[in-house]
Amino acid sequence: QVQLVESGGGLVQAGGSLSLSCAASGRSLGTYVMGWFRQAPGNEREFVGAIYWSTGRAYYGDAVKGRFTISRENAKNTVYLQMNSLKREDAVVYYCAARRIALYYRSTDYDYWGQGTQVTVSS
Repeated sequence: QVQLVESGGGLVQAGGSLSLSCAASGRSLGTYVMGWFRQAPGNEREFVGAIYWSTGRAYYGDAVKGRFTISRENAKNTVYLQMNSLKREDAVVYYCAARRIALYYRSTDYDYWGQGTQVTVSS
């Protein structure tokens, strides 16, 4: 089992920046892929990006490419989502997720989830 706890959500002005954190516990993450998803009310969870814990290589969804950056910190077992140039459409709930081995883009392919954290963007 992997436990995930997100933090860092909140209110930010459009064009501003916000950083989310996801602290993981329960397993060594060396073989895991850590993903970030987001979900608006009534919509399916959207792939934001994901990172291979072992290599640090990250992949991003088209909607955030060039604005968001995913990184991880081994010593803290934590993955980060740095969000820049925020837009009103980025104002949704963000979830951290984990799965082993391979990187997938569908939320249904991830086994472990955090509780989510709300991001609000004001104009």
